[in-house]
Amino acid sequence: MPLSRSLTVCVTLVGIAFTALLASAHRVAADDRPNIIYIMSDDMGYSDIGCYGSEIDTPNLNRLADNGLRFTQFYNTARCCPTRASLLTGLYPHQAGIGHMMQDRGHDGYRGDLNRQSVTIAEVLKAAGYRTYMSGKWHVTKTTAPQNEADKHNWPRQRGFDRFYGTIHGAGSFFDPNTLTRDNQFISPITDPLYPTEQYYYTDAIADHASRYIQDHHQQTGDQPFFLYVSFTAAHWPMHAKPADIAKYRGKYDAGYDAIRDARYQRMLELGVIDAASTVNWPIPAAWKETKDWEWDKRNMEVYAAMIDSMDQGIGRILETLQATGQYENTLICFLQDNGGCAETYGRGGQGPQRADKPSLPRLPDDYLQPDMQPKQTRDGYPVRTGKGVMAGPADTYIGYGRGWATVSNTPFREYKHWVHEGGISTPLIMHWPAKMSRGGELESTPGHLIDLMATAVDAAEAAYPQTFHDDQPIKPMEGKSLLPTLAGEPIERDAIYWEHEGNRAVRMGDFKLVAKGAKGRWELYNIATDRSEQQDLSEQYPQRVAQLAAMWDAYARRANVLPLNPRVKRSEEFNTKQRRFELKHGDQVSRNQGPYVQQRGFNVAVTADIQGDGVLVAQGGTSHGWSLYVRNGKLRFALTAHGKRSTLDTKLAVSGPSDIQAALAKDGRLSVTVSGQPPFVGELPSIVVEQPLDELQVGRDDKGPVGDYPVGFPLKGTVKRVVIEVDHG
Repeated sequence: MPLSRSLTVCVTLVGIAFTALLASAHRVAADDRPNIIYIMSDDMGYSDIGCYGSEIDTPNLNRLADNGLRFTQFYNTARCCPTRASLLTGLYPHQAGIGHMMQDRGHDGYRGDLNRQSVTIAEVLKAAGYRTYMSGKWHVTKTTAPQNEADKHNWPRQRGFDRFYGTIHGAGSFFDPNTLTRDNQFISPITDPLYPTEQYYYTDAIADHASRYIQDHHQQTGDQPFFLYVSFTAAHWPMHAKPADIAKYRGKYDAGYDAIRDARYQRMLELGVIDAASTVNWPIPAAWKETKDWEWDKRNMEVYAAMIDSMDQGIGRILETLQATGQYENTLICFLQDNGGCAETYGRGGQGPQRADKPSLPRLPDDYLQPDMQPKQTRDGYPVRTGKGVMAGPADTYIGYGRGWATVSNTPFREYKHWVHEGGISTPLIMHWPAKMSRGGELESTPGHLIDLMATAVDAAEAAYPQTFHDDQPIKPMEGKSLLPTLAGEPIERDAIYWEHEGNRAVRMGDFKLVAKGAKGRWELYNIATDRSEQQDLSEQYPQRVAQLAAMWDAYARRANVLPLNPRVKRSEEFNTKQRRFELKHGDQVSRNQGPYVQQRGFNVAVTADIQGDGVLVAQGGTSHGWSLYVRNGKLRFALTAHGKRSTLDTKLAVSGPSDIQAALAKDGRLSVTVSGQPPFVGELPSIVVEQPLDELQVGRDDKGPVGDYPVGFPLKGTVKRVVIEVDHG
């Protein structure tokens, strides 16, 4: 080959190689954006992980904290659904259509479904070239029983996620979750060919699928960055955990509520996540502690700790997969919680039954799709049990851990999930990004809120937040601020942060926080810098500041779809609002939609029965909302639940043999009961049924969440020959 031609070829080859190198470098630069992983836990308090003061073993979260940034004043919205809506959209929850839970309350802020005036992080980042994955709890749509594909318009795959594994509903068994879904199809945890296990446990499944998505992404689309949303259900009730994890905490809580809380408080001071000048470890009232059933309640906390430990193990597997695929350094990880510790009394009423020696019910088919939040039975045929004495942990139990332990979880703050005092809204936030982190192990006291997570993702991904989306519909502007400046110690400027849930209201501007309990509750004022435990109300001392902050909150409420406060569920044709009289017999069941519409209404119940022992005569609803007429210890009782709180009236009226019973509940809560000519009983309940019960009406038993102080089922010994229910006009 002539020299000139050889030189020409060499120059050409070098040019091609250089061009390819430039293109490769451009691709690397273009895709040097970080992976983003948001991990959220469920119903946990501010002090529940080790790096925020807990005795619970969370080495993987601690490792993230040791090399990351811990926020000490980060906030959520105080409840499951609103928090998820806010995190996903960067809006306040009412702006996204989810100001309460998954019911349409007749106003745009309370539709119970993500609206189309919002976009999810997945939708924004997918448009920016990211792959998007989700594993875990969705809980931002009321459509949990779709009749067709169109009904799934607000499921994860329809809101920007390329792959999804998890539950559409918000709570359920950890061993047999309801609405378990892969991508767009319900699946059974037993017959799922893509995730075979000897013992299914939902926390493991969430973590394992998150790890799988990371691995698959690396192998299949590793030239793109990804967004992964990991939404654990730990440690939401029921208290379910694996035996080995429970064993680790056996005896850990023998010292009792106060000693555990005191130890946490001291560790929190040592860690710097609180300070002694602005907090007080106020005493837990005796009424909040279990004494008679202490061994039972101690077990509840042991299982709660085991659930958190198991979640941390799963987070460890996610981190290992990132490291094994070389993606650890350039992945932004944020860990947080959806609300404060939960004081709900789910499964804690009455004395529960002991586990039978052998299954008493038929085994469920392997391909059975669990329809119930609280299963009626385990897969192998044991009835699911609730009540004091039922030792939490296994699949045949369904218990919450109660107010005493929730107070420990929220050390040293006031209130719980639902409320917007500090105990309901304070969450850890751990930010970890090795490639950009210069403040490893430090604390950040800048106040932040869930609304900031969209802005942070958009900033990190160099994405464009759209003005229009969903067929050119206008999109509400982001409410939050990017948290990335804090990684370099730079400040974040904002006017205020706002809250509302169930009429509970708050606004924080600077160090001052205005807060109220309930739609009619008066405003309280606290200086969070000197009183984060909210013990010294300054409202009378600073009336002008109260007026200023109240006006700011009112303006927010008007512009953010908050008003009207705490509206009722929208009455629609899905409920049987017109039928006034129902006649039933033993064994009948009537669905929520077709049953008596008792929300905010009085009603009369007439029962003709042959009573041979204890049991339920008639019950409608469950542990959240409902009513029940039943016999216990030979005496007639009436129970009512409202927002998870049970009220029981013991009429002292003896019932046995052929009996005619009349019960009338007036709209003001007065209850009158007569039994076969005995002197009438008259009593008063603190409320009536405030929401249409979720569970169906049953005659002769109560198979789901028990309304009264009795175990699940509690079938009547005898026969209900006739029940007539007459509902008052609304």
